[in-house]
Amino acid sequence: MVTLRLEDLGTRYGRTYVVSGVTTPVLTGGGLTAVIGPNAAGKSSLFKRIAGLAKGTGQVHVETQDYNRNTICYMPQDTGSNAVLSVYESVILAAKQGSSLRVRADELTRINDILAALRISDLAARNLGELSGGQRQLVAIAQTLIRDPKILLMDEPTSALDLHRQMEVLTFMRNIAQNRKMIVLIAIHDLNHALHYCDHALAIANGKMVTFGRSEDVINRDLLRDVYQVDGEVEHNSLGQRHIVLRGTVTGSKDTNLMAAQ
Repeated sequence: MVTLRLEDLGTRYGRTYVVSGVTTPVLTGGGLTAVIGPNAAGKSSLFKRIAGLAKGTGQVHVETQDYNRNTICYMPQDTGSNAVLSVYESVILAAKQGSSLRVRADELTRINDILAALRISDLAARNLGELSGGQRQLVAIAQTLIRDPKILLMDEPTSALDLHRQMEVLTFMRNIAQNRKMIVLIAIHDLNHALHYCDHALAIANGKMVTFGRSEDVINRDLLRDVYQVDGEVEHNSLGQRHIVLRGTVTGSKDTNLMAAQ
């Protein structure tokens, strides 16, 4: 079992702190945590600080039996993959990560399984440069999962996907987190998705943590008003699922389901 705790975490660019004072309780594997907040709130910078890609203040406390370079993996919005590689080659390289390029049979099986689970096996022979943005996001997820991380930081992994594929990927990641006992933090704009798929939510604004807790406790009227500057409520639909309804603060709308609060 892996645990993660952030203690007074911060990072800056030049003299300007873009994230500061982020402290969380101990996170354990097995579920999804949504990292939410407006654009430029500091979500990507927080992920880079946790992953060790940015220097700063505070401490990232990780406890696990076998810490290695793949313990924490960060999947950015723009993966910048080599366009001349095929999808299959790119996942193989991600699996090897600088080790011998000789690929074992069990590694090929794992690659095939991940591509199949993400329903992109048919893309295996295509070059990355030929793919749409959504397809590249799915390949990036495969490249990250093949490294078998214990802590996974995903920066808006569904932003280029249609609604059906967003739901598929979030369901898939929730199952992966449960089965592998991974800690998965997902920066996400769709607060309804955060409510439905994520066990916990960490809200940040202006580089500071606003609150942390169960998604259903964090995402409420106060958060909508104070962080997103909208007037809304969290209600239950006919299936008993929680969803967000805006009330007269979106131009031309009286009661509008908030599918993507930004």
